[in-house]
Amino acid sequence: MVAAVVDFLRAHPWVPVVLMLLVGGAAAAWVVRRQRAAQWERVRMKGLRYALTQLDALHHRQFELAVRDLMQRDGCADAVQVGGAGDNGADVKATDPHGRRWVIQCKHRRAGLSGAAVGSPDLQVLNGTGRPVHRGDVVVLVTNGRFSKPAVDFARSQRLHLVDRTMLGDWASGSRPLWELLRAVPPPRRPTSG
Repeated sequence: MVAAVVDFLRAHPWVPVVLMLLVGGAAAAWVVRRQRAAQWERVRMKGLRYALTQLDALHHRQFELAVRDLMQRDGCADAVQVGGAGDNGADVKATDPHGRRWVIQCKHRRAGLSGAAVGSPDLQVLNGTGRPVHRGDVVVLVTNGRFSKPAVDFARSQRLHLVDRTMLGDWASGSRPLWELLRAVPPPRRPTSG
């Protein structure tokens, strides 16, 4: 059988050339398709916007993914959703362009603002793990709802950042990166480029 293939290729030397051209063309088409998909993803991320009604309609896991996507949109290339059983109080982790490590806990309220307020017990868990376990420079709790007064007081006393419905709406609409919306964010770890 090998001898027959060799005889065929000797009689038709153009066949290997055509096969190599076809394989090369298919590989080139695959590379171009991948590049276009990556370019589209970059464009999509830069233009990513959410309305509060869209965020309200999400499942809590989808809400975590939306927060991850917003961090990526704003330049946190390593943003990852880590929430789930055993997450130790972190749903999203990211490093911003200034080198600061973000640890974010997400609390989705199906009823939005009229849902139950996020209380201090959720913040106590986040406070206990955000810096010592996850090594966060900026520890944040994000909700599409509201916070109780004891939660606000506790967050202030522990240097925890709260993103309520109003701030989430500003951030999700693409107004500015989250670190420009929050007060008292730690200084950059490394200088910004450009």
